[in-house]
Amino acid sequence: MQIHHIHSRVTETEADAIAVGVFEDGPLGEAAAAVDGALGGAIRNLQERKEFTGRCYEMAPLLVSVGRARQVLLVGLGKRDKFDAGSAFRTASAAARHLAGKPRAAVALFLDEGWPAEWTENGVCGAITGCEGQDLYRAEKSRHPFGTLAWSSGDNETIVKGEAIAKGRILGDAMNLTRRLVNEPADEIYPETLAERAAEMAGRNGIEVDIWDQPRLEAERCGALLAVAKGSSRPPRIVVLRYHGAAKGAPTLAIVGKGVTFDSGGLSLKTPEGMFTMKCDKAGASTMVGAMQAIAQLKLPINVLGIAGLVENMTGPAAMKLGDVLRARNGKTIEVHNTDAEGRLVLADLLSLVVEWKVAKIVDLATLTGACVVALGTEVAGVMTNNQPWCDAVTAAARRQGEPIWQLPMYPEIYDELIKSEVADMKNVGDGRWGGAITAAKLLEQFVGNTPWAHIDIAGPAFRDKPKPWSDAGASGQFVRTLVQLARDWQP
Repeated sequence: MQIHHIHSRVTETEADAIAVGVFEDGPLGEAAAAVDGALGGAIRNLQERKEFTGRCYEMAPLLVSVGRARQVLLVGLGKRDKFDAGSAFRTASAAARHLAGKPRAAVALFLDEGWPAEWTENGVCGAITGCEGQDLYRAEKSRHPFGTLAWSSGDNETIVKGEAIAKGRILGDAMNLTRRLVNEPADEIYPETLAERAAEMAGRNGIEVDIWDQPRLEAERCGALLAVAKGSSRPPRIVVLRYHGAAKGAPTLAIVGKGVTFDSGGLSLKTPEGMFTMKCDKAGASTMVGAMQAIAQLKLPINVLGIAGLVENMTGPAAMKLGDVLRARNGKTIEVHNTDAEGRLVLADLLSLVVEWKVAKIVDLATLTGACVVALGTEVAGVMTNNQPWCDAVTAAARRQGEPIWQLPMYPEIYDELIKSEVADMKNVGDGRWGGAITAAKLLEQFVGNTPWAHIDIAGPAFRDKPKPWSDAGASGQFVRTLVQLARDWQP
C-alpha cells in the first residue's frame, strides 16, 4: 500500500472514497464543512436529527459523490478535549477497517486537521493496521489494503508531516508483523520457524541475530525452558537479536518475550475451549520481534537486546510432570505444581541470561496468566516491577501511546511466601487461586537480581475473541508502540 501526504481540498481529492472526521462537540472542521457545503448541509442535517453525533468510532457512510469519490465516510472523533494519540490510532484504524471491507484503489483520510506529529504518526499506524485482519487463509478476504492511502493533515508542514507519516508507516508495519506471527497457526509457526522469521526480519534491518538450538540450550544450562519443551516433537529455540544504535558499551535495554508457540497445558491439560486460541501464547515473543523491527527502521540512538524463548508445551511421553524439580540457568530450583504455568519457566532462563549480560534495564512481555485477565479485563495489561522509577517509565510510555496498563502490587511480606516450596527454592504456582498474576511475577523476580525490571502481563489485550470497532478479532499487536516509545524515551 502506497501512502502519501496531500494538501488538496477534500472536494478536489482524487480518491474512490474519503473519510472525514467530526467531533462530538464544537463546529465542523475544514474538511467536514467543505463536504457539508458540497452536499447541501447533509452533515448538519444528520446531526440535527441525531442520525450522526460524532461519538467515538461512530461511522456514517454516505453513498454520494464528492469530487471523484463515490463514497464519503463520516467518522466520529468523540469529545475534542478527550482526544489523544491513542484516540488518533483507534479512530484512523476504525475508519480504515470500515473502508477496507471492500477493495478500493485509492482512499483519502481527512481526520487530521492540525494534529501534533505524534498524533499523525499514530493515526497513520492505525490506518495501516485497520486494513489487515486475521483472514490469512481465507480465499475471500474480509479486509483489503488500499492501493493508495492519501493522508491529509490540513496544514502545510510538509516535512514534519511527511516524517510523521513515514514513522507511522514503520509502526503500522511492525504491528502487522506481530499480528501475523501471532495469528499464524501452530503448524505453521513453531519454535524453529518463529526463529527463522525473526532472523529474516533481522537480516532485512541490520540487526545481529543468534539462534540457540537444543544442544546449545543444554550446554548453556537452560533447564527450566528445556523442561517445558520435553513433551513436544518440536525442538526449542532461543533467538537473540541485538540492535546497535548507540556507542559500543553504552547501556542496553533488554526486551524479553515469552514464545510458547502452542500451549496445550502439558499434562495439566487445558479444556478444548481454553486451548483453541493458544497459538496466541507466542504474543510476547512476537511483540518483541515487531518492536525490534520498528526500532531499527526508526534508527533510534539506543542499544537494544531482544530475546525470546520458543517452545511448545505438549503432552508427549517425555513431558514435564507434576512434582518434577527443575534447575534454572542461575542454579535456582523450581518445583512443578502445574505444567500449565510454563511461561514463567521459559522466562526464568531468559531473565537469568540478560542479567548475566549486564543489561541496564529489562522489560518482559508475556501472555502469562488468566488471573491478570480476571483482575483487569481483556483490554488492560498488568505491570509488575522491582524498581518503581523504571515501572513509571514503562507505564508512561504505554499511556502516551494510549495502550491501557495498570500496576499490580508486589509486596514481599505478602506474596513471597506464596511461592515457597518444601522441596525446592520455589514452586511454579502460588498457594490457592488468589493473586495468580502477582505470584507468577514473584517467581520471575527471583531471576532478575537488582537489575531494574518490569513485567507486562499481556494475556488480555494481546488477542481478542471478538472484534472492536478499530480491530478485527485475533492478534492486536498491542505494546509494540509502547516498546518503541520506551526506546525513544530511553534514560539509562
